[in-house]
Amino acid sequence: MNAEKPKPALQRLADNPWLLLTLGVAIPFLSYTAWGWIELLFIKPAQLP
Repeated sequence: MNAEKPKPALQRLADNPWLLLTLGVAIPFLSYTAWGWIELLFIKPAQLP
């Protein structure tokens, strides 16, 4: 009578090491890339002599 309950979605996510590795590499890569593009858009041109 011990029915197996389905795991919650967050626990299934935390139990998958490959998904965690992918997210751990992709999220910083995307955020720093976006940050770099935003910085490039707002940088002022250099004043040449």
